[in-house]
Amino acid sequence: MSEFIPVFAPLLDGNEKKYLEECIETGWLGSNGPFVKKLEQEFSVFCGQKFGSCVTNGSSALDVSLRAMKAVYKWEDNSEIIVPSFNIISSAQSCIYNKLKPVFVDAEDNTWNIDTNKIEEAVTNKTKAIIIVHIYGLPSNVKPVLEIAKKYNLKIIEDAAQAHGQTYYGNKCGSFGDIATFSFFTNKHIACGEGGIVLTSEENLYNKINYYKNLCFTKDKFVHNDLGWNLRMSNLQAAVAYAQFEKLDRTICIKQHIGNLYQKLLKNIPAHLSISQTEYAKNHYWIFGIVLNDDVKFNAKTAINKLAGENTETRPFFFPLHKQPVLKKLGILDNIKRPVSEKLYERGFYIPTGLNLTDEKIEYISKKIKRLF
Repeated sequence: MSEFIPVFAPLLDGNEKKYLEECIETGWLGSNGPFVKKLEQEFSVFCGQKFGSCVTNGSSALDVSLRAMKAVYKWEDNSEIIVPSFNIISSAQSCIYNKLKPVFVDAEDNTWNIDTNKIEEAVTNKTKAIIIVHIYGLPSNVKPVLEIAKKYNLKIIEDAAQAHGQTYYGNKCGSFGDIATFSFFTNKHIACGEGGIVLTSEENLYNKINYYKNLCFTKDKFVHNDLGWNLRMSNLQAAVAYAQFEKLDRTICIKQHIGNLYQKLLKNIPAHLSISQTEYAKNHYWIFGIVLNDDVKFNAKTAINKLAGENTETRPFFFPLHKQPVLKKLGILDNIKRPVSEKLYERGFYIPTGLNLTDEKIEYISKKIKRLF
């Protein structure tokens, strides 16, 4: 197959164009537009929270969430936040930007989510919150995290950037955190290029989020008592995101079809595949991951390079946060290993799951992957 197969491509076959034209015809381009309000109201209800506040992306959602929590709960500088080591840098970065200290916990080797059996040993008298991240289409095991949080009076930040519409024992991801954050980046189940949303049911947090995301404006418009950001989402972005939200169920069905077909075609390769389900959730396959067995004589980088030669784009798994050079330079890392996170990076990669992927292309990709072995 000579056609290049990207790791992801969005599907813009709903009301995206119609809603964008409405924005242009009405002149509502800015952050006070009707699609921003509709998305905030309806998505928060969908996820089981009272309030929603749209922002520029998933990373800024974490930034403003931690800033709001620090202010409302009066956390001191260098308070500790438990973070999964197998994760994109955003969660750690947001802690550092807000003068909080990330403490890294290893991953489970089957779901790749935070290992809930290792959270409690990371709790100290400085710990204020736990960030749980729903990784790669499967939710974290939420119940034991909530129990630990209750035991030690900790707050929960639920990073559901990869879990739109996903559930845990039937309850929506995004409903469990004191604050929950989502991304609307191009490769997400709800995609508008860039964008995100913060959800909460605590009105004081919601007010602080809106305060900090809007340059800390006060009633005296240009008098500022604090420093914040301009993190407002435009009506144009919200129009696309809202159209994507309308067809979220269909998107999940497409993703699950892709994942289930890969499961069938790749079941005999010497690797650990994204698991199809746990006792608490079916995989939504934000991505389809492959972790090479220990006895396979090549690593993920080799596999990625070979598949690139077959016009198939793949991506490496997350580089562990506890080994990030920038965090080492900042002097906040310990010397404890997180072996599962390290193995996942060395031997894990994910393959195309674009919403326009045909069965023929899935079969082609699977054939090329099997040839690697």
